[in-house]
Amino acid sequence: MTSSVKVKKNFKNINVFPIAGALGAEIEKINLSDNLSDDVVSEIYDALLTYQVIFFRDQNFEPVSQQAFAKRIGTPIVYPFVASLDGFPEITPILKKETDTNNFGGIWHSDTTYQDKPPMGTMLYGIEIPAFGGDTEWSNQYLAYESLSEGMKKFLDTLQGVNISGKARVAKTRSDIMKHASVGLKGDELKAIHPVVRTHPETKRKSLYVNEAHTTNFVGMTEEESTPILEFLYKHQIKSEFTCRFQWKPGSVAIWDNRCTMHNPINDYHGQRRLMHRITFAGDKPK
Repeated sequence: MTSSVKVKKNFKNINVFPIAGALGAEIEKINLSDNLSDDVVSEIYDALLTYQVIFFRDQNFEPVSQQAFAKRIGTPIVYPFVASLDGFPEITPILKKETDTNNFGGIWHSDTTYQDKPPMGTMLYGIEIPAFGGDTEWSNQYLAYESLSEGMKKFLDTLQGVNISGKARVAKTRSDIMKHASVGLKGDELKAIHPVVRTHPETKRKSLYVNEAHTTNFVGMTEEESTPILEFLYKHQIKSEFTCRFQWKPGSVAIWDNRCTMHNPINDYHGQRRLMHRITFAGDKPK
């Protein structure tokens, strides 16, 4: 098994501090709304590739400045199901009202794997944060793959998975936000087939690429045949030693690499309001 990041990587222009052994790092003393130099932005992206999810505190984004910084990281794209911010089609408000029960995306997943070219990454900006609760977890899918037995790796390396947008487990997590922010697209309209083990186009490392929110079965196998193996993988890929956890505050920003992580927003703040602004980045077809 290849070990997780154990040693802090040195950067010339930014201060980076790992938050867990598996993945995740906080970048301190930087204002993302500033006109940052290309060298700084390059190191921020390098930190993303190294730690898979990076965090910033005390940011003060307006939609214009959030979008401007996002364009220096990748190419912002439109999320298919939830209405965008007026005037900013690539910014999706993620709102859980005090009266809502289900939180959006409240299940372990990688974003929109039901698309032919799922997003490379995601940026989330915290605007209204509960007094307590509402943390998000991430899991390192390099480690999830590398820690499997050689026999299981060999079996999975040749498989493809069917991913759909309307799987019941994830449809429930959209139910409340769709009441007040739906664009009218049916939840089960999108479907894509991807390798069960994908190779990251930049790091060249292999990662496990199934998730309980969207993956239904292996190509060439029925759901009944696929389910026992998939259920094993769903439990395996979120082991505590593969994860980190982030406590949100107003002004916090997280950017993560969807190609090698999963995430899970914890739904433990009923009766409180939570508003985030999300941007997803165009990705490639998994290989």
